Amino acid sequence: MKKIIGISLGIITVFTYSVAAQDSLDFSQKVEVRKVLNNSSEKASFTAYKPFSTRTLASLSKFKSKAIRTDKYGGRMDRKEKATGFYYTKKIADRWWAIDPQGHLFIHNALNAVSMGSSDRNKTAFANLYGDEKQWITKTQDFLVANGFNGTGAWSNTKAIQSSPLQSTKPLAYTINLDFMSAYGDKRGGTYIVPGHKGYPNNVIFVFDPAFETFCDEAAKKLVANQNDANLFGYFSDNEMPLGIKNLDGYLTLKDQQDPGYVVAKKFIDDRGITPDKITDVDRREFLAIVADKYFSIVSKAIKKYDPNHMYLGCRFHGQQGFIAELWKSAGKYLDAISMNYYNAWTPDQTLMANWTAWSGKPFIITEWYVKGDDSGLGNTAGAGWVVKTQADRGLFYQNFTLGLLESKNCIGWHWFKYMDNDPLQKEQNHLIPMQTKVLLIIITKSINP
Repeated sequence: MKKIIGISLGIITVFTYSVAAQDSLDFSQKVEVRKVLNNSSEKASFTAYKPFSTRTLASLSKFKSKAIRTDKYGGRMDRKEKATGFYYTKKIADRWWAIDPQGHLFIHNALNAVSMGSSDRNKTAFANLYGDEKQWITKTQDFLVANGFNGTGAWSNTKAIQSSPLQSTKPLAYTINLDFMSAYGDKRGGTYIVPGHKGYPNNVIFVFDPAFETFCDEAAKKLVANQNDANLFGYFSDNEMPLGIKNLDGYLTLKDQQDPGYVVAKKFIDDRGITPDKITDVDRREFLAIVADKYFSIVSKAIKKYDPNHMYLGCRFHGQQGFIAELWKSAGKYLDAISMNYYNAWTPDQTLMANWTAWSGKPFIITEWYVKGDDSGLGNTAGAGWVVKTQADRGLFYQNFTLGLLESKNCIGWHWFKYMDNDPLQKEQNHLIPMQTKVLLIIITKSINP
């Protein structure tokens, strides 16, 4: 037997169903899906639509339900661990959980970019609907909580959330982006903007600069102000950095041979008695582990020095980084949970997700994912992710994906990208909250005592 727990509006519902039935009925639904090609391009095109097998609550057979109350944070009140007054992670039996400030088991169900739009049309609409920031965050927070969300992710208006009058009664577990490496790069010089994140020379970060550690320590001093905030879920140190297999090659081809990164990379191959043309993927992976260890050790030290009470959630891995064991092993030494922006999967890969925790020894949190809808009126020619025909289909994808995440037993939450769409007159992709999200905070496990 398996049990599923759905959380919505202060109540957890436990559904019990048979494993045998799951195999035959879970993926009985089909959704027509296509994908954009040459994204972020004026010449974008799409693949043909084709049906994708999809699983939702409605396709689970022979289940029974039982309501379980949740606390103000959204944690399940029937399961109690040590209450520290802050969020932390813990493996209980064979499942990882986040634990909320009251000690109850918790899944971070959040939205990215909970903030006000910056276009002229956005500003006009904001003035008409809300008037001021306090009214905006109050109404927005009510809306999110009413729809089953309990937190916010990257690029949200943390100042407004922190000062919201509802944080004591309907709290949102929020996150903070620190952007250590990208901010250091802006100060140092040499970085540039690429779609979705910051670009670096030769796709290598400045982690070997002696000044980087000093910069992080100085930047982290401001975290002292957050030490006692029970509603802070955790910190991201950066977003989608170029930590990849070719880092060694990138450092070795820097024009400035006095660059600290070049010096370290050159010593690495010299110590092994090899020349750049003889580098193997084994060498590349070993060097990437050195890069990652250097970065995570510096950043985590700075964060924990000034705010030991809150979780460090990593630098938001993405793309091929999900397949590089060395990155996850390094992250696991220093992080409380590991953030991953997970695209191009209709149903999460159970083997891959099992590897993430096997490599790192830590739980993970999905910090970006979405699907776009053709009925939005937007072109959908930019950004990653799938395209479906309707908003209802987006809701079906949401259910299918979150069921897979939680079935992994190592996922402690997910952050949908994103709360508010770009202004459609700017011809950007759409990521608005899909329909059918109220019952989608779901946990699948083989053994939970209801």
